[in-house]
Amino acid sequence: MDSLSDEPKRVPNPTGRVYLVGAGPGDPDLLTLRAHELLRAADLVLYDNLASPEVLEHASPSAQRRYVGKKRAQHACTQAEINGLMVAAAREGKVVVRLKGGDPYVFGRGGEEALGLARAGIPFEVVPGVTSALGAAAYAGMPLTHRDHTQAVTLVTGHDVDQIDWPSLAGRQTLVVFMGLTSVPAIAKRLIGGGMPPDTPAAAIRWVTRGDQRVVTASIADLPMAIRREGLRPPALVVIGDIVGLREDIDWFDKLPLRGKSVVVTRAASQAASFCGALRRLGARVIPIPAIAFERPSSWAPADAAIDGLERYDWAIFTSVNGVNHFLERLDASPRDLRHLPKRIAAIGSATADRLRELHLKVELVPDQFVAEALAEAFLERDMRGSRVLLPRAEEARSVLPEQLAAMGAEIDVVPVYRTVVPEASRQLAERAWSADPVPDWVTLTSSSTARMLAQMVPLDRLKRSKLASIGPVTSAAVRELGLPIAVEAQRFTTDGLAEALCIAVTGAIR
Repeated sequence: MDSLSDEPKRVPNPTGRVYLVGAGPGDPDLLTLRAHELLRAADLVLYDNLASPEVLEHASPSAQRRYVGKKRAQHACTQAEINGLMVAAAREGKVVVRLKGGDPYVFGRGGEEALGLARAGIPFEVVPGVTSALGAAAYAGMPLTHRDHTQAVTLVTGHDVDQIDWPSLAGRQTLVVFMGLTSVPAIAKRLIGGGMPPDTPAAAIRWVTRGDQRVVTASIADLPMAIRREGLRPPALVVIGDIVGLREDIDWFDKLPLRGKSVVVTRAASQAASFCGALRRLGARVIPIPAIAFERPSSWAPADAAIDGLERYDWAIFTSVNGVNHFLERLDASPRDLRHLPKRIAAIGSATADRLRELHLKVELVPDQFVAEALAEAFLERDMRGSRVLLPRAEEARSVLPEQLAAMGAEIDVVPVYRTVVPEASRQLAERAWSADPVPDWVTLTSSSTARMLAQMVPLDRLKRSKLASIGPVTSAAVRELGLPIAVEAQRFTTDGLAEALCIAVTGAIR
């Protein structure tokens, strides 16, 4: 056994500690609250091949992340090396999260790691995760302990077929085989030879709980052929028993409207989590490719001058949550605070208004449609002559609102508080996504900026192979200017409205 059993016990640095954390079976929304808390506190995250990339995003930006995964023929580190990394980091006083797919103690070698840490005198904690067996039961419609079908469940590894007495398991009511997909022909032969009826229902499930989950069902005798026919590859779980037959009645996951569809989310990483989660709950395989990131403007001078003279303004207009956040960051860096903001505040979009209300600010004007034109039209009902208006927003933005307010007689100070850039890391993500076969089914575009910057990362002829979904007419216009077609446009100009439009399009309710 790879372990640290030969090392003498040492007194660790009292601040160093290791956490063996289950990352769950694939769906990042199944991460536990404790796991999330520890990722935020980690100095070092050692993660496996099956740990979802979205789960890693919960780690602190300052945390070091190191891949130590092991596939069947590719090991980034040996088990002894992983144990050594944990011990060394803990002795340096670091908080170490050993992030493991599923549950650490269910065929995750967490027991070996815990023993190694204990023998080295390193304090540790084990945080359970949703094991893939439970994930398969829930997301593939196979309740492991349905009382009419099974009173016993056996979890077994198929990694080394010769190490298991398969004939003795042939009479078990439900078998769940981990890491055994490539060994299914030998396993099936031995189970049937041990007395298992050849027509016993069985299933192989790949990428359990993820949007690209695939399920192949057949009798145990026919499962090897079905796996070959469908081209199923690891990682996959095998479930054998009568409970597999319940799938037809209670499989809720396959009935979700976006099931089987891959959807690219181009929102900035800092804003994409809720939208990604909503799409996953609709059954989509979500591919986060942030098309934009936010940086400080080219100059803070206009913002600083506006903040220094806030008493001059009658109105402050915020056009996005980003505008609110970046303006307030600069405000916080000044001698002034929220008490100096203009008494009248307008906002474009419910999210922007909600962000302002979180700060206990009253929002006087929010148009029904979340576009600049609608806000300008709403101001037509007010006498804006001589009004001073503060407009904090992106460095590059449309001129519609300031031009129309100026035509009403208002004096407008357009103040850049951030600028958008293309995240360098996203270029590789985009290249990988559109080099794959098939390419993503859908691309969601939530602003003109995301559309233009995505077009900088992906050649237009490749983008045309995916369907484009726009959050509203302004974004759609920018997409069409690029020479790209819009497959669907949201009727409500929010991410919820965009998700709704996608569902309608995919289920065939609109053309």
